Amino acid sequence: MSLFPNVQFLVSAAQPGQFPADRGAEVAFAGRSNAGKSSAINAITQRHALARVSKTPGRTRLLNFFELAPGQRIVDLPGYGYAAAPEAERRTWAPLIGALRERQSLRGLVLIVDSRRGVGAEDENLIAWARASTRDSERPTEDQMRVHVLLSKADKLTRNEGAKALREAKAALGDSATVQLFSALGKVGIDEAQRVLQAWFAVARS
Repeated sequence: MSLFPNVQFLVSAAQPGQFPADRGAEVAFAGRSNAGKSSAINAITQRHALARVSKTPGRTRLLNFFELAPGQRIVDLPGYGYAAAPEAERRTWAPLIGALRERQSLRGLVLIVDSRRGVGAEDENLIAWARASTRDSERPTEDQMRVHVLLSKADKLTRNEGAKALREAKAALGDSATVQLFSALGKVGIDEAQRVLQAWFAVARS
């Protein structure tokens, strides 16, 4: 039985005014283009085509909101590190994502990183973006932004390579984020990722 039996698409937002009401709790999903973000969302929600999967990098160009349950949402962000989108379109992403960061309902970031690439500078910048906010200092510790990294495509690594990738990611991230191995195709780490998401929503409800 699916952990999220009532998951549904809400809206593709091209501007902050199209965001859902700032109530409940939501978790953003982000990653470099072609890191496996859409596949991770589909695997975690146990839906084959909730998020569009494409071999073409840069396919997600809007902020896509999905409702897992009443008051619980995930947000699929545009992939970064790929410049195929028109420059005028890319310029709209920064203020759009900046507006998302100021929402009181945004409680966490799930960052998808290709396990073969490791955590890069752009990934670290996004983690810093997620954790740095003046509003965090005014919130209880349990209500601050959380970051969890999925080292995707782990099925393409040997056991030793996977252990090495996980060890290096933990060293790079320190206490800024938790991290795990993940593969949508190989069904690696899906349960663990689901538990993280459920725990974040549970804290938000308390």
